[in-house]
Amino acid sequence: MISNLNKAFENRVRLGLMSLLMVNEQLDFNSIKEMLEITDGNLASHVTALEKAGYITIMKEFVGRKPQTSYKATAAGIKAFQEHLAALEKLIRKIN
Repeated sequence: MISNLNKAFENRVRLGLMSLLMVNEQLDFNSIKEMLEITDGNLASHVTALEKAGYITIMKEFVGRKPQTSYKATAAGIKAFQEHLAALEKLIRKIN
């Protein structure tokens, strides 16, 4: 039953990050950091884990003269997260 849960989303930061990217086409680093109320280093480490899993893409660009990093969920990330949520819902229904 819990074997269908995706280990990549067990952490609250990764769960929050993917949740934000499911409802926003893309978000920049500072917006995510503020919404999740976490530090730069904490976000950076979790972004790296999700990128290595192929669940998010990282886009770097300049806005004016400032560098800006944004993130977007990949098709594989969207599918994996939807499957994770479905497994959670199934688990909740079994418990109740």
